[in-house]
Amino acid sequence: MVVDDHPMWRDAVARDLGEAGMEVVATAGEGPQAVSRARAARPDVLVLDLNLPGLPGAEVCRQLAGEVRVLVLSASGEQRDVLEAVKAGATGYLVKSASAAELVDAVRRTAAGEPVFTPGLAGLVLGEYRRLAAAAAASTAVADDVPHLTERETEVLRLVAKGLTYRQIAERLVISHRTVQNHVQNTLGKLQLHNRAELVRYAIERGLD
Repeated sequence: MVVDDHPMWRDAVARDLGEAGMEVVATAGEGPQAVSRARAARPDVLVLDLNLPGLPGAEVCRQLAGEVRVLVLSASGEQRDVLEAVKAGATGYLVKSASAAELVDAVRRTAAGEPVFTPGLAGLVLGEYRRLAAAAAASTAVADDVPHLTERETEVLRLVAKGLTYRQIAERLVISHRTVQNHVQNTLGKLQLHNRAELVRYAIERGLD
């Protein structure tokens, strides 16, 4: 199924796929229409433009996630658009500068469940997944390693890791200098650390800075 709001482009893509031996079971030119026709036609692959009237392509993809494999075919190669489409459930992403042969190959690979991306975009998506995985791991580590600190102690620890003095922390949190010192001493005891330098290193290693 081919979805694009430009009739000439939509017809050209459908023609190229048909000439390659594929059956185009439906087409659509706007978002809501794309969702309803895809559910009725049940295509193996949905070739989807992102810029659609009525409902953005990414939302169409999100609503059809799990029902059909989606290959985004867009004029945009912007990082934001690519990552939004992938997070919405797209199997692949091709820019419209691709040749007809590249499109046909991409549709076949998408039908097989293989992630397909215009050269240069695969690295972008992989990098983002690695970043998200690292962030999730760091969050888990923080949650696992600092379960016994109070919210205020964790807040003070973050500010210590940022290099603020006790007096600056006191002013920032609107508490007394002595209270900050008490929080730091309690944190040192709970974490079995001995001084501010070890506390800073501990916080940085766990992403608390």
